[in-house]
Amino acid sequence: MSSLPGVADDDGFMTAALDEARAAIEHGDVPIGAVVVHEGAIVGKGHNARELDRDPTAHAELIALREAARVLGRWRLTGCALYVTLEPCAMCAGAAVLARIDLVVFAAPDPKAGAVRSVAELLDEPALNHHPKWRLGARRVEAEAMLSEFFAGRRDRD
Repeated sequence: MSSLPGVADDDGFMTAALDEARAAIEHGDVPIGAVVVHEGAIVGKGHNARELDRDPTAHAELIALREAARVLGRWRLTGCALYVTLEPCAMCAGAAVLARIDLVVFAAPDPKAGAVRSVAELLDEPALNHHPKWRLGARRVEAEAMLSEFFAGRRDRD
């Protein structure tokens, strides 16, 4: 069995997720980015594309999970870690459970929609058949600043 990234690896992988988040800004989407890591390598990446694709499910995590499944040739993403710049919502946390992700690392909590620890604790729900480990990860200040700047810019336009 492959080993999962440790806390010492969080900064580097979260940097890649933040790069993805910046790409979302280019097309007017909320800057959230995600990467999936398997055996120390990024096998899936994504950023929010709801505005771009006009798709309510085009969240960074789902895009990254889909790419990882294609790259690895399987839907069960055991041995993988999901790095995301903002705490996953219920849809994305549920997808991580269903994909059998072993670890979820997020940079910043989401007090309005986070489903790992803020609004709900989906990854720890006893009734579910899989329970990814999770941790609040590196680069929180940068992730929160990116989101704050994005929403401040939107308020200024309105």
